[in-house]
This record gives sequence, structure tokens and C-alpha cells, in this order.
Amino acid sequence: MDNNGKETIGSPTPEPDAGLNRDPEDWVTGDEPMTAAQRSYLDTLAREAGEELPADLSKAEASKHIDRLQQRSGRVSGDGNDAGD
Repeated sequence: MDNNGKETIGSPTPEPDAGLNRDPEDWVTGDEPMTAAQRSYLDTLAREAGEELPADLSKAEASKHIDRLQQRSGRVSGDGNDAGD
């Protein structure tokens, strides 16, 4: 809430990189089940890597596995963030 008692969104100070580098553990929805898009992409990455992963991962857990497998496969150049939230 602002000083006038009105509900607000955002932040009074800028967040570097618009929060894109936020740790998945800090996501508001990180404990929710992974999305269909995460599941599909993670399935592809895991198959390519010859790994099996649990099918009941949270959004945060799936994001971490995606980052790890992307880096390992060389699919992504740069910081490896997948914007899963």
C-alpha cells in the first residue's frame, strides 16, 4: 500500500534486470506444480541427456533442472535463465 492507503503493485525502487535473475526458490509460485511448457521442455532435455526425473516437480525445481540441462547440452548461450515463472 502507498502512503494514501491505496493498493499498489511493483516496487518504489527499480529491480535490476526486472527480476529475471531471481532465484526460483524466491518465486511466489515456485511451489506450484511445473507448467505444461516446463514439463515438455524438461522431458526433451532429459531425454537428450539420458536422465530420468520425477514427474511431480515444482515450478522452481523444474526451472533448476532446465537451467542445469541447458548448460550441459550447450543449447543456451548466456546466463541460462528460462523465465519459467
